[in-house]
Amino acid sequence: MKHDIINLDAKTVGSIELADSVFGAPVREDILARVIQWQLDKRRAGTHKTKDLGEVSGSGKKPFKQKGTGRARQGDHRAPQMYHGGVAFGPVVRSHAYALNKKIRALGMRVALSLKAKNGKLFILDDMSADKPNTKAMQAAFRKNGWNSALLIGGETLDNNFTLSARNIVNVDVLPVQGANVYDIIRRDVLVLSKEAAEKLEGRLK
Repeated sequence: MKHDIINLDAKTVGSIELADSVFGAPVREDILARVIQWQLDKRRAGTHKTKDLGEVSGSGKKPFKQKGTGRARQGDHRAPQMYHGGVAFGPVVRSHAYALNKKIRALGMRVALSLKAKNGKLFILDDMSADKPNTKAMQAAFRKNGWNSALLIGGETLDNNFTLSARNIVNVDVLPVQGANVYDIIRRDVLVLSKEAAEKLEGRLK
């Protein structure tokens, strides 16, 4: 498939041939859901914790005698049913990460790229660099292109001036090509790739 290359002034400056297998794959919402859930679970801290019976401070003495009080028998002040007792089956510190097949992860990336291309939300930028840090000028250029919510993916090394100009703009993220991921692509309305990024992603996923 042929795709236009534009500049920050919203003018077409050329074209690029994109592989249909990467940018024209069938849209699979189930695959997107699996990959996004895998990413979100992997980033969870897993630091939630409650104290069980053995961790609650207090005496292990029997609260009151077994018989003759008219109350239900109790054996420990720290039991879960007691006031200030331990929590039964509470959460513990653990990792929420799990393995996901590499083929599924690669398919998820192809589907995410194809979805943006299908919806007209994919843009190829000729040059992702700036002469000096200037957030105001960069924001004006984004508005001119209609990029109110965008993920920009550059080459392996990002231009520092471009990154400094774009990083303070609300709803705009800038990533190197090795950091491209399904969740960030889907969470932003527009996907902007540098020519180098498009070629690298195609080579990785083809």
